[in-house]
Amino acid sequence: MTAVPPQRPHHLLTVAEFAAFHDATEGRFELQEGNIVSSPSPTPEHQLCLKELQMQLTPQVPEHMALIPEVDIDLALTPSHRPGFVRIPDLVVVTRKGLARRRAEGGLLRADEAVLAIEIVADGSRRTDHTIKHGEYADAGIPHYWILELDDRPVLIACHTAGEFGYVDAAPVGGTFSAEDPFPVRLDLDQLR
Repeated sequence: MTAVPPQRPHHLLTVAEFAAFHDATEGRFELQEGNIVSSPSPTPEHQLCLKELQMQLTPQVPEHMALIPEVDIDLALTPSHRPGFVRIPDLVVVTRKGLARRRAEGGLLRADEAVLAIEIVADGSRRTDHTIKHGEYADAGIPHYWILELDDRPVLIACHTAGEFGYVDAAPVGGTFSAEDPFPVRLDLDQLR
């Protein structure tokens, strides 16, 4: 069960206000247009898939990038003084420069430091992952977004930016997934069950 803080702020939050609030609470919270939204606790199947996916990806991620599970990303869709957007992808690949910037300055990792966001679809997140985050990640300029469905057989939908049109979605792939961008990768999706 997700913990609910005793008192939520009564106004729309900036990213900085959310980061301060988030540091003082337990649970998995994201910021959507200044509103705090909570995610349900992941299922064991979701977490096993996440672990296996991370194990397959880790040796394939180039040295100038880092693979990080479940970390806050400032989508920077609004000026810093306006209600903001913060998402927690199941996995994100960021640049090492972005990690160094965050270490030096503090704050959150930024969307322009991410090269790939990955969401594992679960009951209660289908519309969010396929529609809302799809649009937000594209608007934030994250070049690649992978949506992983676990229904009967794991399938991956690879999305990449196409300029002002947002993401272009490839057809769902089952079995073996391979790509050259954002880095050469090959995944055995059937091992993600």
